Amino acid sequence: MATLTAPARKVTPPAVLTHRAARKLLALAVAAAVLVPLAHSQWSSGTWPTALTVDVSEPLGRAGDWIIDHRDSHPLFLYFFGHVSNAVVVSVRAVYLALLAVGWAGVTAIGALAAWRVAGVRLALGTAAAFLACGLLGMWVPTMQTLALMVVAVVASVAVGALLGLAGGLSARTDRALRPVLDTMQVLPAFAYLLPVVLVFGIGVPAAVLATVVYAAPPMARLTALGLRGADREVLEAVESLGATARQRLLTARLPLARKELLLGLNQTIMMALSMAVIASVIGAGGLGDRVYQALASVDVGAALAAGIPIVLLAVVLDRVTGAAGERAGEPGRSPLTWLYALAAAVAVAVAGRLAGALEWPGAWTADIAGPVNRAVDWMTGHLYSGVPVVGGTADWAGHFTTWVLDPVRDGLQALPWWAVLLTVAALAWLIGTWRTALTAVLAMAATGVLGVWKPSLDTLSQVLAAVAVTLALGFLTGVAAARSDRFERLLRPVLDVFQTMPQFVYLIPVVALFGVGRAPAVAAAVVYALPAVVRITAQGLRQVDPAALESARSLGATSGQQLRQVQLPLARPALLLAVNQGVVLVLAVVVIGGLVGGGALGYDVVFGLAQGDLATGLPAGAAIVCLGLMLDRVTQPTGRRAGKGA
Repeated sequence: MATLTAPARKVTPPAVLTHRAARKLLALAVAAAVLVPLAHSQWSSGTWPTALTVDVSEPLGRAGDWIIDHRDSHPLFLYFFGHVSNAVVVSVRAVYLALLAVGWAGVTAIGALAAWRVAGVRLALGTAAAFLACGLLGMWVPTMQTLALMVVAVVASVAVGALLGLAGGLSARTDRALRPVLDTMQVLPAFAYLLPVVLVFGIGVPAAVLATVVYAAPPMARLTALGLRGADREVLEAVESLGATARQRLLTARLPLARKELLLGLNQTIMMALSMAVIASVIGAGGLGDRVYQALASVDVGAALAAGIPIVLLAVVLDRVTGAAGERAGEPGRSPLTWLYALAAAVAVAVAGRLAGALEWPGAWTADIAGPVNRAVDWMTGHLYSGVPVVGGTADWAGHFTTWVLDPVRDGLQALPWWAVLLTVAALAWLIGTWRTALTAVLAMAATGVLGVWKPSLDTLSQVLAAVAVTLALGFLTGVAAARSDRFERLLRPVLDVFQTMPQFVYLIPVVALFGVGRAPAVAAAVVYALPAVVRITAQGLRQVDPAALESARSLGATSGQQLRQVQLPLARPALLLAVNQGVVLVLAVVVIGGLVGGGALGYDVVFGLAQGDLATGLPAGAAIVCLGLMLDRVTQPTGRRAGKGA
């Protein structure tokens, strides 16, 4: 008789092991179980081991001394850097003298008519009002100085960025090679690369222009490459089938198709060049930035605001004009004759002003806002700084935030063994990306220890984490409110414009007046600077959720809160992650500048290195900030699904 046997039961692994994240963590735990005992026996735990630190102070010190000793005699400085410096000085001076020769009426007319030609009557009136406001605030000459420096810096930035973007857009290999270079140029704090620029060119306009080019060229390069790579392949194939050469395809197809990206790159370059106007004032750029920097030195909020408002107005006008040009790219424009009419009208206004002897802004047409602003700040400081019943003063808030948040986070990070910090970074980066993402993040974090700035890096990291937490909490709540109310979004937009375009130094002055000096004011300034980007990205992501999904949720009886939690937030996840990433990058930029107001850590080392001309102190700290930025970018920016399949 045959015997019946039960079929063999298929053994399935526990459900937790079938989850991708659980498998990654399990693999990391196995690797840690092997590597951590080896690392502990070789270098022990605790802070970063001295044996893994590379002393770069001596070679950097020798390099700085060599530059100083040979700056006036070596052929490289005499026949290359010297000619570059002279060309920059001549260009800026020529533009500045041309602006003065046209006069305030001519400059206002040219700006307004150019805005009208590009974007219409409404923006033309706004442009004219912006230039007139610069004069009313008594800042006409500094505004022209800043505008002259910006014109030269933007032209140079666009030329450099377009050439780099052209190379990257036409060659995938070149694009991969340029990417880390552009990342470094954008993440490296301005104070860090101001130091070598000053050593080579000295204090003055050439150093300021070249530092601005380093900071403002990457957006143009990235967007140019993006536009060229994203050109419609069918159009390119059609042009190629007609026998066009590679050069003809570039000029007649690729560049016209990338027009919107090129104009967006111009927009971003202008905005970043203007944001450098204040920072470049530290090395003798002059203009509005110098007025803001002097006000910071004397904690004069009124004077800083009087110089900061023209910078904001210039930024808003240039952003709107170039943005409108980008939106209308490819649309049929007005007749070329309108340009001739506009030019003729501007020339007529300039000539009339010159004949009337009204080139300089009349001194009687100025308004002093510094006095009232300073009185208002004094009142706020006197009534809000301390002694406020129940809630306490702003000084108490800063002290509590430092004691309850900043100190525990910093002490906790610095108390962790160095390998535990690296393991945490690896886990976060691998969960959100691939093993390559994790390796890059770990190497970037380890580089701060190799450079000998492990503890200051953790101090800066603690400030960034605290500022990012506050920024995201406020930014997400405000962004949700803006996405759900058109009226609130319209009211919020000009406020965000002002906060996003106000120079970083201007934030520090009222923050110091209200919160004193220390790490808390640096965090507060970083939150104010990063908040607009988080709010904008969050609101835009929620507004772009598929209306059909929302309508389906409403038809099933979902409440407004349920629609937000179960539909909008999940579908807007990419935008929310981008908001986190941008918040981290912007916070890191201002926390470094917080070294000027007692933020300490890496920011202080960078500022001290610039002030003392000390490459050995400033450059390692600047490089460590780049490494922190790279690590935080990898930890907060998820890798695409296709890339994640190889994890």
